[in-house]
Amino acid sequence: MDKEVKKELNQFITTIRNMTNLQGTEAVTLDKLLAIPEFETELRKYRIYSDEKLVTLILENERSMFEVIFKDFNFDGNEDAIDILFTVSKEMSAKFRNLSPSVTHDYKYKHPKVYQKHLDKRIAFINEKIQVNMRKGISQGMYRDDLSIELVARRYISRLLDIHDIESFPPEQFSFNTLFDQMFENFVTSIATQKGIDYYNEKKQSTSF
Repeated sequence: MDKEVKKELNQFITTIRNMTNLQGTEAVTLDKLLAIPEFETELRKYRIYSDEKLVTLILENERSMFEVIFKDFNFDGNEDAIDILFTVSKEMSAKFRNLSPSVTHDYKYKHPKVYQKHLDKRIAFINEKIQVNMRKGISQGMYRDDLSIELVARRYISRLLDIHDIESFPPEQFSFNTLFDQMFENFVTSIATQKGIDYYNEKKQSTSF
């Protein structure tokens, strides 16, 4: 698939994902989309013939939206560990306004194999990025050097998954962005040195987070 076709497919799937976030998974199925002429044309064009394929593409779209944040802000190349983690997490919080944890939760039960593959890829990506950030922060004296990088990365992922659990945090009662911001602050302060905490507090006061 060439870049232009891939871009067009991504835009099409973004439209479907946004519909799903607004209307729910029951309202946006392959059969119902095929009943809409303009959607039928696109679905056949991209050979989307099953709900499993559609859900796979929706979750890939969500994941790419998440991953591109790290690329856009040069996460691996940025030399300031806390600054880049702060910036990227702030952007993730903003982008998650366009995602619906309840929709992803529905897919977990309706398409468990597709969902698990999506989750495994997301976990692997986050694990790699957090470990890169941890090594950088330790070398800068911003993070404690007595921590297990692997365990810290796993803890961050566990917390991220927890705040997506709509059974523990029903979206009508808890703001996802508030949960995310609180999780991030608790995470940073638990791994930072005093130098890192002072820097984080200074950064937080000077930036709307």
